[in-house]
Amino acid sequence: MQCKDFVVGVLDLCRDTEEVEAILNGDVNFQVWSDHHRPSLSRIKLAIKYEVKKFVAHPNCQQQLLTMWYENLSGLRQQSIAVKFLAVFGVSLGLPFLAIAYWIAPCSKLGRTLRSPFMKFVAHAVSFTIFLGLLVVNASDRFEGVKTLPNETFTDYPKQIFRVKTTQFSWTEMLIMKWVLGMIWSECKEIWEEGPREYVLHLWNLLDFGMLSIFVASFTARFMAFLKASEAQLYVDQHVQDDTLHNVSLPPEVAYFTYARDKWWPSDPQIISEGLYAIAVVLSFSRIAYILPANESFGPLQISLGRTVKDIFKFMVIFIMVFVAFMIGMFNLYSYYRGAKYNPAFTTVEESFKTLFWSIFGLSEVISVVLKYDHKFIENIGYVLYGVYNVTMVVVLLNMLIAMINNSYQEIEEDADVEWKFARAKLWLSYFDEGRTLPAPFNLVPSPKSFYYLIMRIKMCLIKLCKSKAKSCENDLEMGMLNSKFRKTHYHAGMRNSENLTANNTYSKPTRYQKIMKRLIKRYVLKAQVDRENDEVNEGELKEIKQDISSLRYELLEEKSQATGELADLIQQLSEKFGKNLNKDHLRVNKGKDI
Repeated sequence: MQCKDFVVGVLDLCRDTEEVEAILNGDVNFQVWSDHHRPSLSRIKLAIKYEVKKFVAHPNCQQQLLTMWYENLSGLRQQSIAVKFLAVFGVSLGLPFLAIAYWIAPCSKLGRTLRSPFMKFVAHAVSFTIFLGLLVVNASDRFEGVKTLPNETFTDYPKQIFRVKTTQFSWTEMLIMKWVLGMIWSECKEIWEEGPREYVLHLWNLLDFGMLSIFVASFTARFMAFLKASEAQLYVDQHVQDDTLHNVSLPPEVAYFTYARDKWWPSDPQIISEGLYAIAVVLSFSRIAYILPANESFGPLQISLGRTVKDIFKFMVIFIMVFVAFMIGMFNLYSYYRGAKYNPAFTTVEESFKTLFWSIFGLSEVISVVLKYDHKFIENIGYVLYGVYNVTMVVVLLNMLIAMINNSYQEIEEDADVEWKFARAKLWLSYFDEGRTLPAPFNLVPSPKSFYYLIMRIKMCLIKLCKSKAKSCENDLEMGMLNSKFRKTHYHAGMRNSENLTANNTYSKPTRYQKIMKRLIKRYVLKAQVDRENDEVNEGELKEIKQDISSLRYELLEEKSQATGELADLIQQLSEKFGKNLNKDHLRVNKGKDI
């Protein structure tokens, strides 16, 4: 906490842009950024990593981030929300044309505008919105299929296999597949740039990975079903001479693909594909929460929702422990009475799980513990266990979860501005890095710039490879002859280098970054001293002063008593010495008179 307060205090004392950039970027050794590069913002990334939220939410830091966010769009920053909405709408309509223009001229003025973080965010948000629209349109295509019952089949012509028609990909599904491939390519680029470890640390990346994996598994299973149905259709076209398939005997592996849905196997690839597709659609819509921190109204709500999910996961540990205990106990109690109950509750592990789970929401009945036989002991134990379960889960644990969620929401609301700005900064930083300008599926088409970068990288790799081979050959040839000479030369050169480094370190001047930080630290120390002198004395400090005064009083009294005793001893010693001296003088006088 002291370290967090220190960095916020130093940032608060910055007086110009140079000092702010020095703190946010660190020592960059006089690096000058070109039009294609941005400041590193290394300190902000560290602050986000260690959750120094007040540092990230500081006005100086937010001003720097806001300036970079509207890079090459300085005029749009001061515009109203209506003008910004019109700009977003224009990008939505012209996204394909903008992508083509960027492919042709990535270094033009339009290309630089598209590389700005705000335009990248808008382009990716528009692309994802179109993807969600395709999912909705694909669901609307199912309205016609709803009319067909599970025990009915329909074909376009008499010799067509029913499964060929049901497994065909529609135009919306083909577009969805293209978007999924584009998002997979974007995730691969992110893994390559950040590394697997940093990629896994972000929970949104795990959500993207799961969503895309489920989409791929769904389309793969659907494609496998289509291939099998196509093979059956090919067999029918080659071996069946009749115009219809009603009175034709087909092999079992071919006839299976003519059956209605009610006769399909539970492990049919198309059934698995439909189930996975439904899960992927839900995950796709939940991905909207990633862009909500960009808005001031929805950002705190999204943060509260994320904190609520964390609380639920913490609660799940206790919940699962209690749930499993009662599930196994009730199953052991009623597993001997299968068929002897008014409902199958608790007779199997599956039924026990269903009954206890839905009882949390009040969707189970008390009759679940009643037996048809007159075994009152078992029934009474069942009543007691079921009642204790409902009291523990519904009254205690659920209310505890509600209290935890309420506490988390209050913490977010008390510091909503800092929490929202911190979350927004995390979102902005993901668009500050170079690359990934075009969203899916436009990123699937490589641009001329990509080919240029690829050629340059291959060239650099070849140059490094040739240099390494040449150095290895020279080392092999000269190793035997120059071994001793090399050691002596290396020793003298090392001594000279060490002397030069010592001289440079002694007489080198401080860098611009060191001067700025030295000035800021002096300013911080002076402010701390002034604040300490101007601090008012509070009640606690007054009590400490009273205790110090009373202790000082007792010490003074003790010292006074000790000094009084010592003074009495000195007076007594002096009186004794003075008496002895008087006696000696008196004896001398008497002796003189006698003489």
